[in-house]
Amino acid sequence: MKTDVASARALASAMLRAAGMDAQPAARTAWALASAESWGRASHGLLRLPYYLERFSAGGSDPRAVLRLVRSTAVTAVLDGGNGLGHHHVFEAATKASAMAREHGLAAVAVANSGHCGVLGLYVEPMLDAGLVGIVLSTGPAVMPPPGGSSAVVSTSPIAAGIPMRPHAAVVDMAMSAVARGRIAASAAAGEEIPTGWAFDADGVTTTDPREALAGLLAPFGGAKGFALALVVESLTAGIVGPSLATEIADPLDGSAIAAPQRIAHLVLALDPACLDADGASGDRLERLAASVAAAGGRVPGARNRHTSEIADDDELTIPDRLASSLVALAASLGVDPPGSFADR
Repeated sequence: MKTDVASARALASAMLRAAGMDAQPAARTAWALASAESWGRASHGLLRLPYYLERFSAGGSDPRAVLRLVRSTAVTAVLDGGNGLGHHHVFEAATKASAMAREHGLAAVAVANSGHCGVLGLYVEPMLDAGLVGIVLSTGPAVMPPPGGSSAVVSTSPIAAGIPMRPHAAVVDMAMSAVARGRIAASAAAGEEIPTGWAFDADGVTTTDPREALAGLLAPFGGAKGFALALVVESLTAGIVGPSLATEIADPLDGSAIAAPQRIAHLVLALDPACLDADGASGDRLERLAASVAAAGGRVPGARNRHTSEIADDDELTIPDRLASSLVALAASLGVDPPGSFADR
């Protein structure tokens, strides 16, 4: 079905509010879901909303969670998410890291006891807006085995980085698995096969069935190198921030685990280029670096993604019919009247 960004945001926000979330966290979560759709990252868009609501209902995640400060220094802070959803948590962490780094040159803000936060690339925006380099790392349920291993020990270990280049900032957003798990979930929802090499079934055999892949293992990109990088991300998030290692985090796509808390860790790093360059010319060098990529026939990563402030309310989105029908039915069960084009279903 065809809808627009404003309708997607309004529907998500209303449903989250009906499930118990306060207005600000609900609005930030809805922003993240609609922005993911606009960026072409449907695997982290409205597809996730039913899973979040099911976890709320089952007690696996707390819709009324309050983000609180655990401790802080001039350049570090630790936040506790109270086992709530992570979108609001990570955006607040990025905003806090931006303010600290603008004053002190760098900052690290950790979020413990949180939940899934969607597209990490969204959260480098506050830092880019402040002229900073932003790095965001997260963890999740264990889905990747070590080289030669048969049991999952690390998550997809996603990382995003924003570099303030001109004319477009570079935004690198990637998982250390061959593909983000949400892409496989999206294929399963659409009834489509996945490419060979993305995943294995529960017995470690390569599969193109997304349902078998969701119940099995994901392959790291680049083999042993991809796993090594995943271990770095896991160490900085699950290992240091905590409180859960990937092997202890409930799978949000597993219906039998919806009542189990996840308690995910995130880490946000912000760096001021002006405090790190030796001659005051870092901006010029970054601009020339971006230009060299274009001159070589390439493009700076993330250049196709508009800043979320540039996404118009009436921008068109395409939602799978099956998902749209599911959302409308779920909205009705929550007493929510679907807005815009959703109301016509």
